[in-house]
Amino acid sequence: MCQECYSEAPRITPLLKPLECLKNHTQYICGTCGRCICIEKEPQRGLQRWNFPFKSLDIAKLYLRTADYTMKTNCGIYEIENDKGRKSYKIFANNEDLYIYLQKNNKKKCLLMKPVYQKNQYLEFPHTQVRKLTAAEINTYIDERY
Repeated sequence: MCQECYSEAPRITPLLKPLECLKNHTQYICGTCGRCICIEKEPQRGLQRWNFPFKSLDIAKLYLRTADYTMKTNCGIYEIENDKGRKSYKIFANNEDLYIYLQKNNKKKCLLMKPVYQKNQYLEFPHTQVRKLTAAEINTYIDERY
């Protein structure tokens, strides 16, 4: 597992529309393994990809490093359940952010009220980059995915 981006697969992301994401979005480029993780803000709500709910814990883990980097702390992944019992996973910087979210979303709950996954501490890495990729970098990255 990469100690920086927490992934065993250095070309697993982006998951959805990878070519479009790599071409159009700002990427967190892992300075250790080179994995690109979308760190772009959504224009309408100003939220980054890691702010959205994920279908599984494994998918949430793929975006955790961008949250850690953005918030400069070891964020946690929390299991959220809606009023119909459907589970999703959301990343929060701390329990206070979770509480605020739950107050605004009264049909959702977090049974554990603590992260189901969190790194022990936040670390900085010297070769991290956050930028858009060049066309050549995109082509190389896509070729390496397959």
